[in-house]
Amino acid sequence: MKALILAGGYGKRLKPYTDTLPKPMLELNGKPIMVWQFEWLKSHGFDEVIVCAGYLKEKIIERVGNGSRFGVRVGYVVEEEPLGKGGAIKNAEHLLRNEDKFLVVNGDVITSLDPGPMLKELDKGYVGSIGVTPLPSPYGVVLYGKDKIVVEFKEKPKLREYWINTGVYAFTSKIFEYLPERGEIEELTFPTLAKKKLLVVQEYPDVLWFSVDSHKDLEEGSKLLGAYMKTAVSGDI
Repeated sequence: MKALILAGGYGKRLKPYTDTLPKPMLELNGKPIMVWQFEWLKSHGFDEVIVCAGYLKEKIIERVGNGSRFGVRVGYVVEEEPLGKGGAIKNAEHLLRNEDKFLVVNGDVITSLDPGPMLKELDKGYVGSIGVTPLPSPYGVVLYGKDKIVVEFKEKPKLREYWINTGVYAFTSKIFEYLPERGEIEELTFPTLAKKKLLVVQEYPDVLWFSVDSHKDLEEGSKLLGAYMKTAVSGDI
């Protein structure tokens, strides 16, 4: 099965690191984000990955090559100018139009979620499935009673009443009928699919998930990933 990694962005909020490397090549715990993604995809049966590259594409191609060293086959679609996420996926149509289903992941996401349930939802006639996860609070939450006595203090908990887009999507080939040549899928495609009831979500309440958008994300993401890997090695997950 094929997966598509959207890796063409500039990563401006991660300067000066992204002056010389595209964001998916930034390292966490000794590996580039994209290599972590390869390992995750491979563990879920994806043996062919298409990388939508743009900014500093040569750095990705130089490091990744054909993907053989990572156990996957990698091909490339190049954006000569920014197309937005919707346009980037549309730009890869010639490589995906014959696929019944495929996965798309943003190039700055690291997760442990199982995409299988998302893909299975498409058997019900949906065109797209979005993975969602509880919103992680950036602050400590104080719980107290009417007497103002603190009952509990939770440091940066997951706010389970609010669900956010993980940047991981499953689509059928019908998605290409709704994609723009240029523009963002969240703004130009998802609203249309939602109106037609062709878009569904899959909830992932208790998985590793974070996106790398800032210097703070690099630091905190490394800690999250390190803790997750220790738990995985101990067999607790």
